[in-house]
Order: sequence, then structure tokens, then C-alpha cells
Amino acid sequence: MFFAAFDHLTAFQNISHILSHIDLNDESIRDTPLRVAKMYINETFRGLDPENKPTATLFHNHYNYSQMLVEKNITFYSTCEHHLVPIIGKAHVAYYSSGKVIGLSKLNRIVDYYARRPQVQERLTIQIAEALKEILQTEDVAVVIDATHLCVASRGIQDVHAATITAEYCGKFKNRDVRTEFLQYIK
Repeated sequence: MFFAAFDHLTAFQNISHILSHIDLNDESIRDTPLRVAKMYINETFRGLDPENKPTATLFHNHYNYSQMLVEKNITFYSTCEHHLVPIIGKAHVAYYSSGKVIGLSKLNRIVDYYARRPQVQERLTIQIAEALKEILQTEDVAVVIDATHLCVASRGIQDVHAATITAEYCGKFKNRDVRTEFLQYIK
């Protein structure tokens, strides 16, 4: 039998057993453990290193722009902390200026930073909102995330059409009309 009956005590042994069937002398796979380690450190989980947190420069809102600013369809990749498989999604963020604005690419970098760690989508949504509130010095922030979890699509129930949506509305975005306007923009 390839797999022993699953229990928590033998899980590590089962993984070791699976890996023992891989010929690490094969030139195609020989460097795979190193490649995977580098990928985890430099890419997949780079959001765990505080040194990688993006610095955000704010600029005075010289235009006196007082309407909602929306950055939508920010593609992100994260990892399900329960199964270590990908979460792939889009984040939509919005804010009202408190007198300062941020470079648009920084919004994408902030989303990416918090996504690049073992995550659950609910926490990711809140982390992005909290970071934006702190950086932008305003409570008027909204974050909506729409994502596909490969722990649902590629294992378990194997539903490739399921999507998960989470939202965090702060400040002005708690007002139904403001929230509705934001949701219209991201459709």
C-alpha cells in the first residue's frame, strides 16, 4: 500500500515516504528541493519578512480631489495556510483622501505583501484595510477580495467554479450609498 492509513502522527512519515519515491539523481529533478526552497523564501512567502514591506510615500493632494479613489482588479497570489495550495484572486481597494494620496502602484504592492504568506482570505482582507488606514492616515478605506482557492478547486470537493468574496468597509464606506458606489465601480 503506497499510503499508510492517515492520522496526524504518521502525516510526516507519509510525506517522507512519497518523497522517497522521487529520484533526486535525475537531472530534471535534482535541484527541485533547492528551487522550491528559493521559491518559498523569495516569492511565495516573501510577505513574512518585514524587510519586504513596501514603503509608501504620500503626496499632498494638491488637486483637492475629494471623491473616492478606486484601484480595482489587483491580481494577487497567496497560499492557503491549511493546505499550502494557491489562492488566486483580485483585490479591489478604495479610499478617500485625508489630504494625502499614494502612488497607485503602492496599492498593488501592499496587496501583494500581505498576500505573500500562508493566509486565510478573511485575515488578508483585514490586513490590507488596516495597512491602508495606517499608511493613508484615514479611516475611509474599503477592500473587497474575490478569489479562487485551490484547496476547494483541486482537492476535496473539487469545485473549480467556486469563488470566495470578502469585504472590509471602514469609515465613510460603512454608509450604504458610499459602499454601493464603490461596488458599482468594481463590477
